[in-house]
Amino acid sequence: MPHSAPTPPLPRGSRVAVIGAGISGLASAYLLARNHRVTLFESAGYLGGHTNTVDVTLDGHRHPVDTGFLVFNDRTYPNLIALFAELGVRSHPSDMTFSVSLDAGRLEWAGTSLNTVFAQRRNLFSPTFIGMLRDIVRFNGSAQRNLELAIQTRASMGELLTESGYGGAFQRQYLLPMAAAIWSSATADILAFPATTFLRFCLNHALLQVNHRPQWRTVAGGGREYVRQIAGTLDDVRIGTAVRGVRRGADGVDVYTDGGTERFDALVLATHAPTTLRLLEDVDQDERGVLAAVRYQPNVAVLHTDVNLLPRRQRVWSAWNYLGSRGVDGTHPVCVSYLVNQLQPLPFSTPLVVTLNPVAQPAPGTELRRFVYDHPLFDLAAIDAQHRLPSLQGKRRTWFAGAWTGYGFHEDGLKSALRVAADFGALPAWATP
Repeated sequence: MPHSAPTPPLPRGSRVAVIGAGISGLASAYLLARNHRVTLFESAGYLGGHTNTVDVTLDGHRHPVDTGFLVFNDRTYPNLIALFAELGVRSHPSDMTFSVSLDAGRLEWAGTSLNTVFAQRRNLFSPTFIGMLRDIVRFNGSAQRNLELAIQTRASMGELLTESGYGGAFQRQYLLPMAAAIWSSATADILAFPATTFLRFCLNHALLQVNHRPQWRTVAGGGREYVRQIAGTLDDVRIGTAVRGVRRGADGVDVYTDGGTERFDALVLATHAPTTLRLLEDVDQDERGVLAAVRYQPNVAVLHTDVNLLPRRQRVWSAWNYLGSRGVDGTHPVCVSYLVNQLQPLPFSTPLVVTLNPVAQPAPGTELRRFVYDHPLFDLAAIDAQHRLPSLQGKRRTWFAGAWTGYGFHEDGLKSALRVAADFGALPAWATP
């Protein structure tokens, strides 16, 4: 995981500030604390960022439930699996089925089986629906060839779909719902994705194949279990401590909080790119060019028990359920309902749901908690910024980490921390490029 930045001449026991306690900041602090005095700053009242486990009482049982980070798999999360093994974190098999429900249930289908694909039997005789299925087969079979073409043309997903003649039903009823659900983005943002990024991700994650898919898993006891394990190894963790700004100098880094100013020997910024940009009081032109290019989409996540925010047909219910309503254009945040009972081994018989950006609010008495999670948008400007980031690492005693440096997922956040650790000579033996 090396890059162009030189290894810093930091003596053992140097003070390192890590700002942001999502997976990137937690892993950076965990790895660097082996050789240095690390202080981890987190503005929120809990550690974990999108790893946000809450206790739910339902049907006479109390059990931890994940509301952000939910699943990983045994093929494309090798570093996360290795970290969990080192920490002694256990996991359970999970389910990653997917359904689409459009226009208040007028069209519904799921990819679990032929019975769910044709949950509406009239679609057996629908030329539009059958054409969508043909386009799915064609798109999946052409993915590698389309990737090679996209590398040459730098086409967006929208341009690729148009030039290749994929039908509107394929886009509206399959590809855009699936991608919007994965990246928690509006469908218009998915069309602006660089096709190379989109196709590489789908191929790497085996999303475009029917057989030999990876086994998805969920953390036993909720994701907070790994957060607790990491936090237990750290000496200086400051929850609910907002950093107001940082300023770099020749002999150190000043970190400003409401409690005063502290001097550190090095700085790891593991916050979202816009937050990182705001914190840098002495940001230079190159840093601004990278950080300002990465935009974020806020998504409201509601934990509830209202089955009206699932597909109308229970046979279609899946782990991930895309809900599209008439009159909502592609610029609006996607609405996805995660049926947590299918993702995690819960003791509840009542369906427990996390809905992102609900098209209608849950019925009174069914809402349990509400959160806001920001997700990066991967347009061409963001991908170009990722390519420029390595040239900034280590300059002015500063390193940058975050899932925004990859595809936006937990493995990406961890890999960014591993790149930081490599610069400090703290790369663990289990790290995989």
